[in-house]
Amino acid sequence: MTTGTNTSGIRLTQFASGGGCACKVPPGELERVVAGLPTGPSAGMATSELLVGLEHGDDAAAVRLDGDRAVLATTDFFTPVVDDAFEWGRIAATNALSDIYAMGGEPLLALNLLAWPRDKIPFDLAREVLRGGAEVCREAGAHLAGGHSIDDPEPKYGLAVTGLADPDLLLRNDAARPGTPLTLTKPLGLGVLNNRHKATGEWNEQAVAVMTTLNREASRAAVAAGARAATDVTGFGLLGHLHKMARASGVTAIVDAAAVPYVDGAREALRDGFVPGGSRRNLDWVRPHLDASVAEDELLLLADAQTSGGLLVAGELPGHPVIGELVAAKQSTTLVVR
Repeated sequence: MTTGTNTSGIRLTQFASGGGCACKVPPGELERVVAGLPTGPSAGMATSELLVGLEHGDDAAAVRLDGDRAVLATTDFFTPVVDDAFEWGRIAATNALSDIYAMGGEPLLALNLLAWPRDKIPFDLAREVLRGGAEVCREAGAHLAGGHSIDDPEPKYGLAVTGLADPDLLLRNDAARPGTPLTLTKPLGLGVLNNRHKATGEWNEQAVAVMTTLNREASRAAVAAGARAATDVTGFGLLGHLHKMARASGVTAIVDAAAVPYVDGAREALRDGFVPGGSRRNLDWVRPHLDASVAEDELLLLADAQTSGGLLVAGELPGHPVIGELVAAKQSTTLVVR
């Protein structure tokens, strides 16, 4: 068993009740709370055109600046998903930048968001987290300029990110159309593997490599291929994010479970009981809209809460597996798993 590059002897995951995107508020509760919130400008305000807001749970907000530029804005942060501070910083930053890529944009500017229990963990270790985030921003070609930090009982890190996109080429949740294949650009299983790591300290090199791989090239390929609908697969799992896309677009998604790729060790982690509570909540949320003929364990993996997962694209991308297709809506069923 290895532990990454962690030499501090401090297991960061033990200071958090959850881990990574598995600690997100359950999707059903979140939708209930934000339903009906105002999204428009105050009366009398000069405003640009809001292209994407709260309506369909897209990955970032989008506002048209002019004919060929839209500004994208998002934020994402979470508790430690691995014990290594530097790698956690890389994972969190990669995950935050992914929201921009999931909309078909390019990140321009990022700000650090840091919460740290200074009385429990040496504050010098926070530098390693920030260093990991800075390395990823450099790789992405995004400026990293300051941010905000607070003293907090649980460590948390992420980024607020601003990006740019062509407003006519945005990847959205509501633009999927029947007859389109579904492509997934990263393997699943990160939730159960991260939960194993939190419980045992066991390090999975492939999982860390997946979580620190930018979705930049996949996003560019999707835009170049003419795709118009995509999302990234994070805390709500493949089934949760696909349900949101299918519902927003008025289609039904058919998933070929045998075609879905997984990180090595994911099925063993499931077998050994390392299932995050968030993964079970994801499955419970989509179950009323689900027609499935596979085993419950398979559904749990498909609903597994991912951290810094890949893009789910309505379209075919060379080099990535097609895992299903979109068809005309089937009454209240948004998801069919075979």
